[in-house]
Amino acid sequence: MYNQTFYQTIVISDVHLGTTYSKTRQLTDFLRTVNCNTLIMNGDIIDGWHLKKGGKGKWKKEHTDFLKVIMKMMENHNTQIIYVRGNHDDFIDYLAPFSFANISIVKDYMYESNCKRYYVTHGDVFDSVTSNMVWLAKLGDAGYSILLWINRIYNSYRAKKGLPYYSLSQKIKQKVKHAVSYVSSFEKELAELAKTRHVDGIICGHIHQPADRQIEGIHYLNSGDWVETMSALLEHEDGSWEIYMHQEKAAGNQPKEEIHPKFNLQQPTGFDLNVAFSHN
Repeated sequence: MYNQTFYQTIVISDVHLGTTYSKTRQLTDFLRTVNCNTLIMNGDIIDGWHLKKGGKGKWKKEHTDFLKVIMKMMENHNTQIIYVRGNHDDFIDYLAPFSFANISIVKDYMYESNCKRYYVTHGDVFDSVTSNMVWLAKLGDAGYSILLWINRIYNSYRAKKGLPYYSLSQKIKQKVKHAVSYVSSFEKELAELAKTRHVDGIICGHIHQPADRQIEGIHYLNSGDWVETMSALLEHEDGSWEIYMHQEKAAGNQPKEEIHPKFNLQQPTGFDLNVAFSHN
């Protein structure tokens, strides 16, 4: 039996169900400890890109367990589920907009709470590579895979020493010039979009970088991911937000890193291995 904490709204994104190393078990463990009025699943929840690969994309029991927890939230707490389309689950374009029971499947969403309005979008619309050049996005998987391979070895070493999981790949990306530049541009563009929508803030995902900050008067929120950072956004009843970071205790069953094809270029005219580290 779990002691559950109530939140007005919970936002998750970039779970990549169907990929080998999606940290679905950790996410499911977290969701069992909370309940909420609204759960926003902001894109890339199911990874259609990998599932199409057959042998490389596998649906596991833990992925089904995650969906069962979502259903329990609907049944026990009447939670409203808002599923926003991402680039890896773009197959839902054929469904959106569509609603049944407590679930709404949409391409984007306008969220209102405590007299504030937030525009909810996955964020890939501003990524010229994943929006217009999918083949190049998948090519970038090679560079990013190397980074995550290093991360996996590093965390295996930490596990043997009894140390908790540490996202080395995130730290490396934060040091790469291309990554810092890309994230900064991404955030500013989304803040500008929010201004054109005449809203108080914007809620996104896509770049696997959790954030809660003000950008030129716009409240910018990013829910991070469940591949590296294991993060989510939590809205309290008073309308305040916080970033949740899931922490695993030191043990031998440390989470593994994901290898999946998401790749961005600031100038989509060439291939730079460093840029492969800019965003996953």
